Amino acid sequence: MSMTGNGLPLQLCDNGWIRVKVPLPFSLRYVNSYLLPEGEGWTLIDPGLHTPEAAALWTEVLGGLSVTAGQINQIVLTHQHPDHYGLAGWFQEQSGAPVYMSREAHRYATRLWGEDRSFDRELTGQFRQHGMPDVLLEQIAGHLASFVERVSPQPNVTYIEEGMSMMFGGRTWELLHTPGHASGHICFYDHTGLDMICGDAVLPGITPNISLVPGEHPDPLQQFLDSLNRLSGLEVGMAYPGHREPFAGFRGRVQDLITHHEQRLQLIEGLLEKPVTGYELCERLFGARTMGSAHNLRFAMSETLAHLEHLVQKGRAAAVQDGSGLFRYVRAAV
Repeated sequence: MSMTGNGLPLQLCDNGWIRVKVPLPFSLRYVNSYLLPEGEGWTLIDPGLHTPEAAALWTEVLGGLSVTAGQINQIVLTHQHPDHYGLAGWFQEQSGAPVYMSREAHRYATRLWGEDRSFDRELTGQFRQHGMPDVLLEQIAGHLASFVERVSPQPNVTYIEEGMSMMFGGRTWELLHTPGHASGHICFYDHTGLDMICGDAVLPGITPNISLVPGEHPDPLQQFLDSLNRLSGLEVGMAYPGHREPFAGFRGRVQDLITHHEQRLQLIEGLLEKPVTGYELCERLFGARTMGSAHNLRFAMSETLAHLEHLVQKGRAAAVQDGSGLFRYVRAAV
């Protein structure tokens, strides 16, 4: 059921939840936030990026629903990416509600946006080692810095972890640690209702970004594939993702994602007949249109490196560093 007669991007889900499509200033266009009714008040899941447009939308949404900020009982985050995490502190200031996320996700958020952050230098340093030109590195650094205000104020966080369960929306949810797309990513599974709140672990129509990140897991693609294989064993009637529409056919979609990455790895392996830098391969895989956007370029480059490093970990490729510190990849000798 659409609730857009007043111009607001709302949808009443079949289970009585309210899905709010919070706008994003990049190609994904919006992130799904979910308001779950409680006996008294509401649970808010993944409130979105902190931009003036998103804050104004939420003010209008809550007013249209006759919900006050004080009626938000808890704020639950699947992961720490800014399009999910950014408004958590803003909502907490207004509501006083606790913000729940995994310890690992919060550690990474602090690394990106805390007072002692050094991530922008570390990431541009990694990209430089893999052949990205200086003019593009400057754009990446500025782009990363721009997110600090979009995740401020920072929330005070209460940690949740796998092995715990949570009550919201009148149901008990099992917490599943599903890293790969993001360190510390959590999915929420209802064994009884067979619903899954999957964040960005499984998305319909698009593939979640898998990024090699300096100082984090050396093979995030293997983490992601392990998470998918684990999720494939669960019976899910309806999945509620961070982007696009809620969907059925969860197991089929999980298998589609596994197959996609198997095919991607085969394609990349076939392009390593001669030594190539990560940036050269990124250009070839994603094309000039991606290179024109710092946001898209960052994700394209990080995903290219994630696949290359997975091939190295599996013995299917080798990375060779020259005297200047530049890495090149080549297919492993058979």
